[in-house]
Amino acid sequence: MTKDPEKRPDSLINEVSMDEAEVASLVEKYDVESRFRRLSGWQGVFITVLLASMSLFHLYVGGFMTVLIAVMDYFGLDSTIIVTLPLVLQRAIHLTFAIVAVFVLYPASNKGNKKSTNWADWLLAAVSAIIIGYIVIYYKDIARRGALPDPSFMIFGYSYEVWFGIAATLLVLEAGRRIVGNVLPCLSILFLLYCYYGSYMPGMFQIRGNTISRIVQHMYLTSEGIFGVALGVSSTFVIMFIIFGAFLSESGGARFFNELALALAGGSPGGPAKVAVVASGLLGTINGSSIANVATTGTFTIPLMKKVGYSPHYAGAVTAAASTGGQLMPPVMGAGAFIMSEFLGIPYLSIAAAAAIPALLYYTAIFINLHFRARKDGLKGLPFDQLPVLGAVMRHDGHLLIPLIVVIGALLMRFTPLMAGFAGVVAVLLFSTLRKHTRMGPKKILNALVDGSRGALGVALACALVGFVVGTSSLTSLGLTISGNIVAISEGNLLATLVMAMIACLILGMGLPTTANYIVCSTIIVPALIKMDIIPIAAHLFVFYFGIMADLTPPVCLAAFAAAGIAGASTAKTGLTATRITIASYILPYVFVYSPMLLLQNVALFDLTILIVSALLGVMAMAGGLEGWLFRNLKVWERIILACVALVAIYHDIQLSIGASVVIIAACFFFKKTTKQQQLT
Repeated sequence: MTKDPEKRPDSLINEVSMDEAEVASLVEKYDVESRFRRLSGWQGVFITVLLASMSLFHLYVGGFMTVLIAVMDYFGLDSTIIVTLPLVLQRAIHLTFAIVAVFVLYPASNKGNKKSTNWADWLLAAVSAIIIGYIVIYYKDIARRGALPDPSFMIFGYSYEVWFGIAATLLVLEAGRRIVGNVLPCLSILFLLYCYYGSYMPGMFQIRGNTISRIVQHMYLTSEGIFGVALGVSSTFVIMFIIFGAFLSESGGARFFNELALALAGGSPGGPAKVAVVASGLLGTINGSSIANVATTGTFTIPLMKKVGYSPHYAGAVTAAASTGGQLMPPVMGAGAFIMSEFLGIPYLSIAAAAAIPALLYYTAIFINLHFRARKDGLKGLPFDQLPVLGAVMRHDGHLLIPLIVVIGALLMRFTPLMAGFAGVVAVLLFSTLRKHTRMGPKKILNALVDGSRGALGVALACALVGFVVGTSSLTSLGLTISGNIVAISEGNLLATLVMAMIACLILGMGLPTTANYIVCSTIIVPALIKMDIIPIAAHLFVFYFGIMADLTPPVCLAAFAAAGIAGASTAKTGLTATRITIASYILPYVFVYSPMLLLQNVALFDLTILIVSALLGVMAMAGGLEGWLFRNLKVWERIILACVALVAIYHDIQLSIGASVVIIAACFFFKKTTKQQQLT
């Protein structure tokens, strides 16, 4: 067995990995955020400086400034000399950086020049800096006027600030279209039109209607629209953790997670598929994008899976399913989880704790499914002489786990997520110096700063766009109107309400990023769920969960499409297989709505233990029924019965779950006994 971890793991990965240019092309096909220009010369210098400055600004405001104030207070110094930024000012600066970078980096169409920014986009970037920067410069004056438009200078009957607001709206819509696609800007336009034309709507959707001046003032000059809570979370928690992920990746974290997964699971039956699950779960702690996770892990796990005998579509489905779950996996979940913390007004740690058991059940379901498939098809793991040694991997790169431990520790010590993310960045810089090959010099630090900001652009513009949706809801009470209609249509039936909410999340997920999907659904659907006496955290996690699952659900399942492109498989077949692999996971949100104890709410230890054990047995039985194997190949009628019993085991009723669990355990003994009898005969 090879003992040199510096050469061996990378040689295996390089042997099976796809060409980087080919992978980048495939990712760009499904991920709009990856279609940015690769600039050089003075344009490249400009965008590098802009993005690095954006990261440095957020590191200073979100981390260093807070630490400095705390240190000064500790030593009895006057910390009031440190000027802190008002929230709206920080949001405006964040959006100014982001919108300028988007116009410079992203062409107006796929046919645009990918190597140079044209004069029109430079003009749009300059106008954006002026229009959004206006809020930065004059925010105090705007606040003194109560966010009313300045009447001192009128143009065609409207204040110049109204015209600025109209320009800001158009610029945000266009920048958003370039980086997140057409659906979210179109949805934003529909909500803006409702604000104006609502008086013509029928029945309970009819409102008084608002003037253009009132709409623009609400969306541009207040903190209810573009500069609302969503952009506030993007400008604090989200970008800090994206920067943390960029620093950890640049120091070698992504490579380390891949090697660690190979060492842990590569030699077991169907090992490469388990490697995909472990690696995607680990990367999910620092990466909130399903498609990016697919690209990072799938480039070597999919070829490995095909190498040991998995079909291309199954290999792609496993990677897509595992990569999508990364947004559900604490301690660092998708951006929507930070926004959820703000919406609910509870610590982020409470969100992460509540999501922990469902996330573990999600990955357990995938792991058991692919293990049963491997045993059924007689698939082996990779030869041990081709695998890295766990001890060698840990000695070589194990110190890269320390930043993650620091983040978790900071959260457990009740530091804010912002400070936890900043502590993680500092920990990467410090502990990466322990080994020469992970040490971050000036070039790597610059790359991490640039990659961090670039990774945050899509979230920033998506949050600015959904500001129109949230702003419409606060201006017109649309969220309460829609929630009332949902309750009326379902006639007060909780299950019917949940099914409608699930369908809405999955449909919106066809065109919206998961973060935007969550914000929209939490605005217009969650109030209906809360009206049905669902506890708020369960209602929010329900729509958050299905917003993420939209990346796997046909007909538009972008994570599966990206994995299919890497695997060279049918996109439809890959998407359907990914759905089948995770079918038990579509039931879990219903379980935690009916049994919030699964979210660690109102815990009774005995009942929680029964709930978890029965859910695990149910997940195992469902996998056996779907894959047709449980200690032996199963007959069709055995598979059907097993799947039905699995549904009962996952059900929220304790007595039924216990009964179904006993049946599953008995079935396991029976199948194992008949397997031995068949082997003896």
